[in-house]
Parts: sequence; structure tokens; C-alpha cells
Amino acid sequence: MAHGPHSNDEKIVYVGDSRVRKKTHRPDPADYTAYPGKSEAFIPNFLLKEWMVGAVVLVGFLMLVMSHPAPLGYPADPTNTAIIPMPDWYFLFMYQLLKYPYASEDYLVFGTVIVPGIMFGALLLAPFLDTGKERRFYKRPMASSLMLVTLAAVTYLTVYSWVHYQHELERQGLVPDHIRAEEERQRAREEGREPDTANRPNQQPIAIVGEDEEGYEIYTRATCATCHMPDLNGNPSLLGIGDKHDKEGILAIIHEGVGGMPAQYEDNIAKGLTDEEIDTLAEWLAKQSANPEE
Repeated sequence: MAHGPHSNDEKIVYVGDSRVRKKTHRPDPADYTAYPGKSEAFIPNFLLKEWMVGAVVLVGFLMLVMSHPAPLGYPADPTNTAIIPMPDWYFLFMYQLLKYPYASEDYLVFGTVIVPGIMFGALLLAPFLDTGKERRFYKRPMASSLMLVTLAAVTYLTVYSWVHYQHELERQGLVPDHIRAEEERQRAREEGREPDTANRPNQQPIAIVGEDEEGYEIYTRATCATCHMPDLNGNPSLLGIGDKHDKEGILAIIHEGVGGMPAQYEDNIAKGLTDEEIDTLAEWLAKQSANPEE
């Protein structure tokens, strides 16, 4: 290279330049103490913060429990058939699933073991089956689709189970035990006495009206007695049915069914009942009242 004024179009070539060193290994990461304010020791610093957050959440739960006590009902009574059992809300979807024919009766093992096993097994195996590094849900179509379908199914079964429960309470004229117990507590507070929630309120049993009439004899031969029992106190009970339906309404139920009960007209005809006897049966059922003297 000649000495003198520097030329812009002069070509410079470096041969065997040793000024840039080749890295043979990555440097070890610096200790967390090299980044003050950005990192900290797990024990005790980070763990102590987690405990403090957990304590605040626990205090919130305690305040919620004290301000809204759990709805306690009456003690369990296995002889009480006028009750619809219900699980906690987070099991409503499974409760509804077990009502379907393919998950109960002959398929009980499928509904109680196989289906829950597949669901919870999939959750356990998800980290091992989905090993991709992509975290954005729209770039994980299979995992996102399964999640959305599962969420939709659980939501539908939960809502449908609750709506069906409310419908059955209205159809059978039932009041849940925890509501009746709370009403008893409210009356006790208003009357200045201690609430009696150790036992259900004493109710006078409803008697069968016209047990010696022809209608009762027809009832014992009809399909009604299979579910509603000879004493009319089956599930649901027909005692006091006349307070809810008149003769025409009962005939409509026999011909068309109601709720989960199918029509019974053809079955009764097959058992040998005539139209006149079914008419007499409906008339007799319409007489069943909780207050027959009224």
C-alpha cells in the first residue's frame, strides 16, 4: 500500500485477520445478584411473596363464608322420596351425562369409568402429546379445537342439568331442603326464638280420597301404580294431584305424557282397560286433594 493521500476506490483486503476471536463456548449466565431488582432468590424471597398472596386470598374466602353462610338443609332422610338429589355445581355436567342411556344402565361402566378416565387422562398426557413450542392458540388447531369442544360440552351439560332440575322442582311442587331450612331460620328470627332445623317441618300426611271407590280399583290395575305405587306416594307422588290438574288435564297427561313420563294410554289399553275405565280413573285422580273437605 503506497503512502500518500487516501483514495476512496482503493481496495483493501484483510488476509488471516486474527483480531476477531472465535468463541468456542458460551459464557456462563450471570448470577441473579448481577441484576438487582430484576431477579431474586426463590427461598425465601419469592416463596414469601407467594405466601402473602395466598394469605390475602384466604382472608377473602373467610370473609365471604362469614357474610354468606353455606346453605344447610335438614338431616338426610333415606325414607324421604320427595327429594331430587343434586351434586355440587362443578359436577353437574357429569350428573347430566349419567342421565343419558349410553352412559347409564347397561353402559354404566362406560359413563362412570371410561369417559372420566379419557377426560382426566387426556389432561395428564397433554404436556407429553403436545410438545410443540408454539404457544399461540390459533397456530395450534388440534389442541385449541379439543379445548373449545370440551368447554362447550361441559357448559351445555351444566346449564341443561340446572334448567332440568328447576323444571322438575316446579313440576313436582317441591321446595329444596336448604331453602325450607332457611325459611325456618327466617321465621325463627322474626318470632324471636331458636330455629328448629334438626328435623323437617311436621306435615300431615295426605290421605287417599275415595279408596273404596271404583277409581282406586282401576288405578291398581293401570300402569300408574308401577311408578306411583299403590299408595300413590311414589316418584312423583300423586297424593294431592287434584290440586294441580283437573280431570281434563289428567286425561291429557295419560294421552300425551308430561316431562319425562311418556303417554300411558296405549299401555293401559293393552293391559285391558277401556276408555270408560280410563275416564273413571282420571275423574278419581282429580278428586285427590290435600284438603278434600274444601
